[in-house]
Amino acid sequence: MSDWNQQIIDEFRSNGGFVHTNGFGKGLVLLHHSGAKTGIERVSPVAAIADDDAWLVAASKGGAPQNPAWFHNLLAHPDVEIETPDDGTVAVHATQLTGAERDAAWARFTARSEGFRSYEQRTTRTIPVVRLTRRAT
Repeated sequence: MSDWNQQIIDEFRSNGGFVHTNGFGKGLVLLHHSGAKTGIERVSPVAAIADDDAWLVAASKGGAPQNPAWFHNLLAHPDVEIETPDDGTVAVHATQLTGAERDAAWARFTARSEGFRSYEQRTTRTIPVVRLTRRAT
């Protein structure tokens, strides 16, 4: 894990989910996922948008040509947990959105941040959007 990710994780946990760095505020969740091949548990800070009793996350990777590793891990192991600013640790199921549903969700990210609009311009791939739906524990 990068030092930057660990800094964000530490700040998130120290401040009840509020991250001052880069002005993230309460806009992140900590995604607990297992490696698709290794099964090793990892934690990734990701931008999230609340969506009723779910959260939307975009696999933008800053507009890189490939998807982030956590996205591939969610496809392999969709039952995961997230740490949220308001709900603590939540068990969720990940579902990749497609078609018009994906496009509508992605529009929420681009409306939220110039960063997301610039990520889209940096890459030729369609940036995936995943819904993390609360599941019974």
